[in-house]
Amino acid sequence: MIPTRLHEGFARFRAERFERKQRIWQNLAKGQSPETLVIGCADSRVDPAAIFDAGPGELFIIRNVANLVPPYEPDSAHHGVSAALEYAVKVLKVKNVVVLGHRQCGGVEAAATGAAGDTQFVRKWLDPLASVLAETRRELGEDADTGHVCDAMELRSIKRSLERLLSFPFIAEAVQSGSLVLHGARFGIADGELEWLNADGRFEIVDAGCGPS
Repeated sequence: MIPTRLHEGFARFRAERFERKQRIWQNLAKGQSPETLVIGCADSRVDPAAIFDAGPGELFIIRNVANLVPPYEPDSAHHGVSAALEYAVKVLKVKNVVVLGHRQCGGVEAAATGAAGDTQFVRKWLDPLASVLAETRRELGEDADTGHVCDAMELRSIKRSLERLLSFPFIAEAVQSGSLVLHGARFGIADGELEWLNADGRFEIVDAGCGPS
């Protein structure tokens, strides 16, 4: 039986949002053509569609623990994130890819503190953050408190994921041809701020009045 909260939410959706924009949904049934792929965290507090005020069909979204881009591994294993990347870039031909991190990321904190514990899949998934942690501790010092380490790791991890995206040949080719642009950003849950990675490698707060430069 459908949980009460979901049932109530669906009822409101059908009565309000769907009925009001039924023509949009009918057009979307014919296919999708989003311009932007967002790689976001699975954290329930960070919804890319809400952050960017996007409607149905506007964003192609991949969400996983700590908004990570996995290594390019062309083997026979199952690679959900890599498959979604390939579909977005090669089939949908998105024009932008945004790696969207957020402050107070539990996945980053787990990688920094070892809190993933005896988990089977989470610990393995967070492996790419090991080098990020090592570099951050070298930069801040071994005595840096966990809060500062995690804050710096969140930003460094976004940059690392952008680098890893370019290890996928179809992404590197699209970027080289100018048909695809990669972006990095971090959202602040408490204050609603959005930091955008500029061309000089620095994150700057987006002016909500005019957007990033």
